[in-house]
Amino acid sequence: MSVKERKERERAERERLIVTMARELAEQQGWDAVTTRRLAERIEYSQPVLYSHFRGKREIIGAVALEGATEMAAAIRAAASAADSPRGRVAALARAYLDFAERHPAVYDALFLLDGGLPYAREDTPEPLKDAFAALMETLAEVAGDGVHPGLFTEVFWASLHGLATLTRTGRLLPEDAQPRLDLLVDRLAEI
Repeated sequence: MSVKERKERERAERERLIVTMARELAEQQGWDAVTTRRLAERIEYSQPVLYSHFRGKREIIGAVALEGATEMAAAIRAAASAADSPRGRVAALARAYLDFAERHPAVYDALFLLDGGLPYAREDTPEPLKDAFAALMETLAEVAGDGVHPGLFTEVFWASLHGLATLTRTGRLLPEDAQPRLDLLVDRLAEI
């Protein structure tokens, strides 16, 4: 291995460590607790080293969002592929989405609520974000209905899931109605 390859590997490992520590700190204490000073202390490098990887917290949030998008897409695909009917796939997709949002609130916030400097719904949208949307559309396209654009249907279904995830997490919906609420969304919106 050349010196250049070793330095590139070490740089990638440092960057991975920064993202991991930011994610852990955000999941434990919220995004307000994630500062470059605290991250530098946790990774045991100076702040200038941290800034050599990310220009600031916004870019770190973006990196966490991209990692989260990849994980969410995998969870959605795994759940949907385990079901054996269109309704089962849509219900599994919805449950996987809501479970991801509940288990990883800081990552979910990085993906959908915070400014990570990432473009959404544009040509230059990063591939992990496009793939997360594609994971939703792969299942939802089969239930969109005649004359309904699959992408548009996916956006509306996704917006509904996001609303459920956000309102549930902030205590604005009764927890005991979570399953009936999900059943209603799947049955009415997907017209299965």
